[in-house]
Amino acid sequence: MAIRVLLVDDQPLLRTGFRMILEAEQDLAVVGEAGDGLQALDQVRALQPDVVLMDIRMPRMDGVEATRQITGPGRDGPAKVLVLTTFDLDEYVVEALRAGASGFLLKDAPANELVQAIRVVAAGEAMLAPSITRRLLDKYATHLPSGDEPVPDTLHTLTEREVEVLKLVARGLSNAEIAADLFVSETTVKTHVGHVLTKLGLRDRVQAAVYAYESGLVRPGAQ
Repeated sequence: MAIRVLLVDDQPLLRTGFRMILEAEQDLAVVGEAGDGLQALDQVRALQPDVVLMDIRMPRMDGVEATRQITGPGRDGPAKVLVLTTFDLDEYVVEALRAGASGFLLKDAPANELVQAIRVVAAGEAMLAPSITRRLLDKYATHLPSGDEPVPDTLHTLTEREVEVLKLVARGLSNAEIAADLFVSETTVKTHVGHVLTKLGLRDRVQAAVYAYESGLVRPGAQ
């Protein structure tokens, strides 16, 4: 079964370019397009895509609010959101991640990265490039708590090793890098990550990274 993709961007030329790239792949199918967040909501309901490629800055409803309504609490649909950003200009990326986005991609990323990112998100993984998430969290540190707030009670449900894994996820390390750092197998790391997500009620690694910053477990700029 092909991965069903909805393209959401207010620039028709960009949507056309994305469509050409994705339709060249046998396992990807572009099922629709939208020029703003409101259209995206209608298209998601009508077309039931697997992945929504979502721009942030759009008229009528931006990508953050659209993401929140597509993936927020109580939403059990299959659609996952992959946010598009220009990085240097979009100060709302962290808010999109909080809203439920499964990851994000730079608009000038190579075609093969776009394709792979969609496949990764559709498979239930969170981010194509974890290091970019850390850069964004550091860049927008003013959006996040200082770390002086009390540690949430939910954090105490984690084992010592799970806390270690969460810190490394927040630093932007991949499963392979975490495995090497802790001298365990990648399978073990995946198990720990799964336990962390379940215990904290988080959707994916992206939200786990944001949680680690918001809870004060990891502070922006810390190594």
